[in-house]
Amino acid sequence: MAVVNVEQNMEYVMKLNEDQKVVFMKALARLASADGNFDKDEQAFVREISQIYGIPSKRIDEIMQVKDDDEVVAAAAQIKDRKVALELIKEMCILSHSDDILSERETCFIGRIGEAMGIELEKIEQISRWVIDRIIWQEEAKLIFELD
Repeated sequence: MAVVNVEQNMEYVMKLNEDQKVVFMKALARLASADGNFDKDEQAFVREISQIYGIPSKRIDEIMQVKDDDEVVAAAAQIKDRKVALELIKEMCILSHSDDILSERETCFIGRIGEAMGIELEKIEQISRWVIDRIIWQEEAKLIFELD
């Protein structure tokens, strides 16, 4: 997987209680491992972001151990704030596109998480298209401005 470059709006996430932050991170961790490989870069990303959110070490270990999609989907229903739910979907879309391969499993998981939080599939598709457009613009900027 490529280095993950997220665009977090931390103000929404920082307002969550610890359990909700753990759910947010479990969704990202589970998505990162959707391809059957939770590599060192992905693990480091999840650990780093979890620490930034102030999640205690023992809870970070819990996040890293998550193995069940259904558990994470059910827990995602705890996130009632629409802004936070949209932020999670955006982060999941960015993460899923970071390796330039969006698998059907990743797409389904994002959809299930979104629906559990009350986000419409049309809105999820809109966010995904926005992320793709953003990636394209970033790549064009590298060419135009002759960046490495």
